[in-house]
Amino acid sequence: MSLNIAVLGAGLMGRLLAVELARAGYRVAVHERGGPDGQTAAAHIAAAMLAPWAESVVSEPVIVELGRASLERWPRIIAALSRPVFFQQAGTLVVWHPQDRDQAAQFSARLRTLDPALRGGGRVREVSGTELQTLEPALGQRFAQGIYLAGEGQLDNRGLLAALLAQLEASEVALHWHTETAPDQVRADWILDCRGLGAKPEWRTLRGVRGEVVRVQSSEVGLTRPVRLLHPRYPLYIAPKPGGIYVIGATQIETEDTSPASVRSALELLSALYAVHPAFGEARILELAAHCRPALPDNLPEIRWDGGRLIQVNGLYRHGYLIAPAVMEATLALLRRVAERGGADLESWCAAQPFPSLYRR
Repeated sequence: MSLNIAVLGAGLMGRLLAVELARAGYRVAVHERGGPDGQTAAAHIAAAMLAPWAESVVSEPVIVELGRASLERWPRIIAALSRPVFFQQAGTLVVWHPQDRDQAAQFSARLRTLDPALRGGGRVREVSGTELQTLEPALGQRFAQGIYLAGEGQLDNRGLLAALLAQLEASEVALHWHTETAPDQVRADWILDCRGLGAKPEWRTLRGVRGEVVRVQSSEVGLTRPVRLLHPRYPLYIAPKPGGIYVIGATQIETEDTSPASVRSALELLSALYAVHPAFGEARILELAAHCRPALPDNLPEIRWDGGRLIQVNGLYRHGYLIAPAVMEATLALLRRVAERGGADLESWCAAQPFPSLYRR
């Protein structure tokens, strides 16, 4: 008889795990405090950029490694879904204004210090204004230089959440919406807790880090790949999605406040966007949203087993889409291991895994 597994939380990680478990033949039930649209999840407002090299200048090496592994897995995950999901791997373009060239020098210097194995041959290169215009004609007359990070990608976060939902429904997974459930309230052989900040009662060191994102629509700009603007106060990312939609973000605030964005933060975000291309001045604002990402003290993800029937996955911080597939596979590997052999020689097993630092007890 197959195991009965309960997944708590239907954000990105919960949906990915539930789909893979159902595909593997387990009996799966999902419990989510919000609705099927995923609007209560941090994954709902994310830009879903898959940019391990761009993140390497501000993130720990393990995040870069998890991101590289996940970037290889995303095409297979998406291809296995019954609904198409926008996925792009056309690289990232990094630009800066002339007065901020010191930011570019720091960015380049940080990239040069990385382990060559992380950078990969030819993945990071400086581009002239002429090359920049070839990559992004809309920016060719506005920036004299740039840095191109080849192979990086992005996907449509809301399209993916919807496609994962359709897959769960087609797999006849038991879906319990608007149900706030703690691990001790669930009867199952195994429980995978993916509730993000909802798991704070059981994981006291979790904290929320606020992010603010604006979605605009424009038919005049025409960016074809994610663009990052280096700036000492307002670093910005712009992720173009299908239908002329752009997801723009920059803010990262140490607070669990989920109230609407302030006028000042909105002005700063939109002013920085306008400085990238004035045609954004005529774009239509579709949404200005704020959410809190779950983070642990070191800003790194963890997978914990309580020695019984509970496995907790949390702390993906602002790297959810970047690292989710690799964290998902590590979680499934742990589940199979402890379901078969319990805690026997678990430390040795963890140490032999691709990402041993993920596992904690």
